[in-house]
Amino acid sequence: MLVPPWLSVPPPGYGGLEQVVHGLVDSLVARGHAVTLFGAGRHHGTAADFVSTIADLQYERLGEALPELAHLSRTNHLINAADFDVVHDHTTIGPLVARRRAVPTVATVHGNPVGEYGAVLSDADHGVGLVAISHAQRRLNPGLPWAGTVHNAMDVRDVPRKQVASRGPVLWLARFSPDKGPDVAIRACRAAGLPLVLAGKCNEPAERRYFTDVVEPMLDEDVTVVFNADRPATLRLLLDARCLIMPLQWDEPFGMVILEAMATGTPVVALRRGSVPELVLDGVTGLVRDHAEELPAALREAVRLDPADCVARVDENFSIERMTSGYEDVYRRFALGTPVSAREPVPIAAR
Repeated sequence: MLVPPWLSVPPPGYGGLEQVVHGLVDSLVARGHAVTLFGAGRHHGTAADFVSTIADLQYERLGEALPELAHLSRTNHLINAADFDVVHDHTTIGPLVARRRAVPTVATVHGNPVGEYGAVLSDADHGVGLVAISHAQRRLNPGLPWAGTVHNAMDVRDVPRKQVASRGPVLWLARFSPDKGPDVAIRACRAAGLPLVLAGKCNEPAERRYFTDVVEPMLDEDVTVVFNADRPATLRLLLDARCLIMPLQWDEPFGMVILEAMATGTPVVALRRGSVPELVLDGVTGLVRDHAEELPAALREAVRLDPADCVARVDENFSIERMTSGYEDVYRRFALGTPVSAREPVPIAAR
């Protein structure tokens, strides 16, 4: 299991990829697989064997190419067919250098497979099987060598769950970026007459510039800002929120925060972009709308949704066990050297 060198597994706060890998690794080990996790830093919290390619996490250099390339180069020298049956790569550049490995590679695509990232993926070795994390993501570039679609999942064992709907503030939880629409969230909540908490990741230069230039001038007493919340703080915010707002301005490939919200019993009010319709059951676990002008009414309406339905949505459709079984199927076919079917898996059932 190969992760980028930026964050630990599990992450202390922000890090959807690392959260997913944590749950997957521990589930694979529990099923009897021998798993080695290749990452960075001195510590990890998984049941896997851990191999670090560099002593310090490279978070301060997030977005640079060289730290990930160096990490991949060191890892490739340690991977051989005598010790491993399959490599599961979660890095961005990994599919380009996978051809140097003597072991077949499955690579999960965590971003949108278009533009520059799409160019990287289209040049991947044909022996690499790409795994989509949503059908919406896969449809953006159907010509890539997809091995299948496996939805992300969430370990809910330690997640507190609300029993009744909350009438607390609306919560926006994301990185400060125009893609995530915090400005849209502010306008929607003001129109609805509801208080808003903006809990955002804001430590990269582009995030800080966007907050200073766009978000900060819009703030008033009806908006509370929380920067870089850790995991316990995030859960407290979700439990207190009447709903999570996701006024997306891009095609979200998955959105782990949607699972986090529903797992606590918090409904999601979102625009119909990317994977949202696959995750949120409209009218049951949230309200999905086509236009920003429809969000204020949906925010007021969200309190009528049953928290138990939100929790059940995650338990029944986005469990770690379900995700692990999906990846096991892909691993086995790769390890045996048999072709990977391009057939879409059975869609998630609506309840």
